Amino acid sequence: MSAVPALSDWIPLLPGIALWALALYLPLSLPIGTFEETLQAGPLDAASRELVLVLSSLALALAVGVVVELVLCWALGPGWSSSLGLMAVLAGLSWSLADRFRKEKD
Repeated sequence: MSAVPALSDWIPLLPGIALWALALYLPLSLPIGTFEETLQAGPLDAASRELVLVLSSLALALAVGVVVELVLCWALGPGWSSSLGLMAVLAGLSWSLADRFRKEKD
């Protein structure tokens, strides 16, 4: 018996992982500013720097989404974990819309 789970074991977790990665994408991409400054000093051109930044922020959000999904699946169960991911996405969307409307009103 292998200690590494098969791909079929991960399929039920994929919706929750995707939801948590989406919910955490913007909050996690904000601290990447220091990485961006490091890339500015490097030898890459502007298009390559942008590609590296986007891919690294997506990879970070996906990695944290996997960890959050696994921890919540362990604590609450897969259904609850995915539901909380959906609620986190919707809460982030409503907060960003509320902030946009507040800025337009001011």
